Amino acid sequence: MSETKQRKVRKRKEAQDTGPAPPDEATKEEYSIARWMRNNVPVKKTKFLSHTVEYFISGKAIDKLLDSPWAQSKKAGEDPLFTTRESVVEYLDVMLRHKFFHRARKIVVPESELKKGKGKKEKEGKDTKKDDAAPAIEQPSKKKEDTVTAAESSQVEEEKNEKDSASSSKKPKKEGEKKKRKIRLDMHLQQNVVDGTDAYVWIYEPTPYYYYFFGFLVVVAVIAVCLFPLWPSSVRQGVYYLSLAAAGFLVFILALAVIRLVVFALVWALTFGRHHLWLLPNLTEDVGFFASFWPLYHYEYNGSTNNENEDENENEDDENDDKDGSDERDDDKEPLLGKDDQGSEDAPSKRADNNSETESEGSQRSQTGKDFEIVDRDEIDDS
Repeated sequence: MSETKQRKVRKRKEAQDTGPAPPDEATKEEYSIARWMRNNVPVKKTKFLSHTVEYFISGKAIDKLLDSPWAQSKKAGEDPLFTTRESVVEYLDVMLRHKFFHRARKIVVPESELKKGKGKKEKEGKDTKKDDAAPAIEQPSKKKEDTVTAAESSQVEEEKNEKDSASSSKKPKKEGEKKKRKIRLDMHLQQNVVDGTDAYVWIYEPTPYYYYFFGFLVVVAVIAVCLFPLWPSSVRQGVYYLSLAAAGFLVFILALAVIRLVVFALVWALTFGRHHLWLLPNLTEDVGFFASFWPLYHYEYNGSTNNENEDENENEDDENDDKDGSDERDDDKEPLLGKDDQGSEDAPSKRADNNSETESEGSQRSQTGKDFEIVDRDEIDDS
């Protein structure tokens, strides 16, 4: 029985000795070093899990800390905190465990994703341009020929310019100019500090000094309001008039909101929803104080215009006229070919040759979209 009691006593002592450890908190020295690093170690911004964060490179941070005040002895006979790069790495590892920053993994964004993003932006820009452009009225056939030839010449010039720009863009790449790669970050599985080019994302953000100043002013203002009965009578009367002015301004803003709504409703009802008129359109928007009173009004017309319908009808009529003209030209060509055949009855060999030439040449089409026919002088003389 005595042995069992002794074992129980030992277990209780061990449980007391191995009880819950006190929380490992950061020291004041670590906070001061973290503030110094935030002000002196260079940082970069990038995306980390769809958030913009600031990160630093471990090697540069170690170089800066070796030149910091903690790398110099404050008193004679005392060793400085940072003597070697290994000592800095150990101290930064402790700060990492205290959640001042964490290690991240660099991921280079491929060029294919960048090109896709640029392509989407360009397509959106082209779509907006097409939507904004008004439909142009078609011109007669003679003007179409001129525009086609001009378009062909402009295409040739554009191709030449593209080739020249491509050749000029390839030159700096051959000379050895390096492009800046875009990088995004992801969480690293091994959370430790390594002396190298690894990225470490800042978690700690020091509180600016002006926060304390404005916080002190708020406390003073609250105390002053609580002591309002002790204020002099002249000051209390001034505050009373100021409160009336503030209340009048709020009532004025509410009255403006009601008036603009009434005006919009009247205009909308009288014009059957075609005309929209807003007075002070930014009054209730999330903008600045002065921006909420500008512009003074905003007008829109949402009805269908007759001009658009007329333009559409004119375009349809022009298209029909062009089709009718092309059909008439085809009909005029058939009797011409018949006359050529009648005039060439005396020379059957010539007729066969001419028919073969007209069939081969008549099948060709010019760049302007019209049929053409080559006629010899002998055929004209025979006719």
